[in-house]
Amino acid sequence: MLKSLNPERRTQAMLLVLMLVMFTSIADFMILMPLAPDLMHEMHIDTARFGLLVSAYSLAAGVASLLAASLADRFDRRQALLFCYAGLVLATLACSLATGFYSLLLARCLAGVFGGVIGSIIFAIVGDLIPPERRGWAMSWVMLGFSLSAVAGVPLGLFIAAHSNWRMPFVALSVMCTLIWVGVFYLLPAVKGHLSEGPSAQGMLAGYKELFADRNHWWACGVTALLTLSGFCVIPYIASTMVSNSGLSTHDLVYMYLLGGVATLFSRPVIGGLIDRHSPRRILAYLVLASFIPLILVTQTFSLSVAWQLLFSTLFFIFVSGRFIPATAMVTGATAPQMRGRLMAFNSATQNFASGFAALLAGLIMTQAADGRILNFDWVGYLSCVFGLAAIWMARRVKAVS
Repeated sequence: MLKSLNPERRTQAMLLVLMLVMFTSIADFMILMPLAPDLMHEMHIDTARFGLLVSAYSLAAGVASLLAASLADRFDRRQALLFCYAGLVLATLACSLATGFYSLLLARCLAGVFGGVIGSIIFAIVGDLIPPERRGWAMSWVMLGFSLSAVAGVPLGLFIAAHSNWRMPFVALSVMCTLIWVGVFYLLPAVKGHLSEGPSAQGMLAGYKELFADRNHWWACGVTALLTLSGFCVIPYIASTMVSNSGLSTHDLVYMYLLGGVATLFSRPVIGGLIDRHSPRRILAYLVLASFIPLILVTQTFSLSVAWQLLFSTLFFIFVSGRFIPATAMVTGATAPQMRGRLMAFNSATQNFASGFAALLAGLIMTQAADGRILNFDWVGYLSCVFGLAAIWMARRVKAVS
């Protein structure tokens, strides 16, 4: 099907289908967060246990990514993506069948095992197929999946849940993933170039040894870990604090994700263009510093109108999520092609472990008052800014390789 298209159209078709995979995998991870008020009420769980639900996905994804780090460069990346995406379909369906807290926790772990490595496979594919001078543009295009998950995935999930129950969004998402899986099968070509780039270490331990021997890999993954700690101290609890502290209704949450997602549809291509014209390190520093404004604003309790609260959350979407575009471009370029799959898998592991730890840490810092308000969220915001400053410092040590 792709052979009848010119090279530019082929590239656009591949990036489109990869963006749709990213969209559904991120929606699968995000959909639990806006359902927090209903889940916490129905299952009688506090912020710490809800943090465990969020962390279960991330920690399971981290373990799976660590295993994938020694195997990622030994297979056709297309086949690896098809296998993991099929597993995510089954795990998402299992979430809809959960009968209680522990069965949902188990289903989220299963989703994390498969879904957690999908992003690393996609970024490795982009790194293999797209030259460095266009990589910022390609990354911003693929990462529009994050925006679409906020524009369409999360609001649609909330709408479906409001008119049925919390299970139906998972059913709808599993059906959508199935259709996109077919698209991947027909539109994505084999990605085997890395298999002939040069010798690679054999065996799991040898693969890890080769990967970890390069200090540049540690710096690159450290940037991702610090940015994830910064973001995921706050992200899982925005919906619940907006409802309990700021007076937003669950209906208003739809507009929060919708407006934020629409804004990033425009901001992400702009960020991608800036990365291709300037240093990703410089763009990252500017975005991190700019992100401190919405990070502080959304973690405070203000007696302001819904319009102001939506403005704060929209700025949060633009700058906090936008930081990962230059960071990901830096990571993909921090290694040779024959080790890119392993590095992206290990980077995914560090990201997932960091997000799981951040959600647990923030859940422990915060407490819930008798009237339902969530306390100490402002301290979580300050901690988030500290992690962001550390990410700027570490990014200065990452060297571009390919």
